Amino acid sequence: MAETEEPKVCRILSLDGGGAKGFYTLGVLRGIEGMVGPLHKRFDLIYGTSTGSIIAALIALGHPVDEILELYKSHVVEVMKYWLPGNKTAALEALAADVFKDQDFTATKTNVGIVSTRWAFETPMIFKTSVDQAHGDKPNFVPGFGCKISDAVQASCSAYPFFRKKTVTTSDGEAIVLIDGGYCANNPTLYAIADATNALKFDRKHIRVVSVGVGEYPAPKKSVFSAMRWIGYLFTVRLLQRVLEINTQSMNQLRHILFHDIDTVRISTRYTEPEMATDLFEHDLTKLDQLWQRGRQSFREYENALRKIL
Repeated sequence: MAETEEPKVCRILSLDGGGAKGFYTLGVLRGIEGMVGPLHKRFDLIYGTSTGSIIAALIALGHPVDEILELYKSHVVEVMKYWLPGNKTAALEALAADVFKDQDFTATKTNVGIVSTRWAFETPMIFKTSVDQAHGDKPNFVPGFGCKISDAVQASCSAYPFFRKKTVTTSDGEAIVLIDGGYCANNPTLYAIADATNALKFDRKHIRVVSVGVGEYPAPKKSVFSAMRWIGYLFTVRLLQRVLEINTQSMNQLRHILFHDIDTVRISTRYTEPEMATDLFEHDLTKLDQLWQRGRQSFREYENALRKIL
């Protein structure tokens, strides 16, 4: 009697946005990589928003986590230390150009989704690798809309008004103004599952999802002088962070309601200790190293659950 072929499993890695708090994400991913080997070989679909888009793109290109961590230490800290949008944007452009150079979406080694937001239409624009991920108009599909990975990642990270909006030009010659993907899906898991079920046509029982956040932390406290000087800026930062966190939790709740039957491990630990206070623009390497260590700890807490689905 002929052996029955095992059905193919679609493994999804979904990475939240959260600025410099992506150090936590990298801590979690370092543990997963140690468990399963190169992440681009283990995951069939990698989605990322904002800081998650940087990590997702680098993983999809075959970079190991330790290498991405070093890039974060040298580049992300540099981006986050600036106050003015022009300076932040210039530093982000330099990061994208140096890290991704002229590579386009045909260079990735697994399927990827980079989430950004259309400024004019207030809708998502997701840069994808494969025509198999398209939900329609497949004859006209072009990987990443013909854009470079550096442009897509920069768009996904452009948290307006702290960064300037990013204009990309598609292969059709359209100039599209984009902002941070976190405004529509800071947690991109739902979009990734939609690709797996509706575009790639996987049965729900054959989908495995690892959704990694950036952790949740108390807001940092400023000195009286600092608070008075930067009160408008600080309020806007906290408002943005709250918007992104609400978006993240809403997406996770919807995922649980709509796709409760899909095996999913969600990792994003909540911390309440005052010493863990931080925000998405953190640029203190000592504090960011703490986030990395907390990410490593979170991996250990979920290690058994991860082994079951990976």
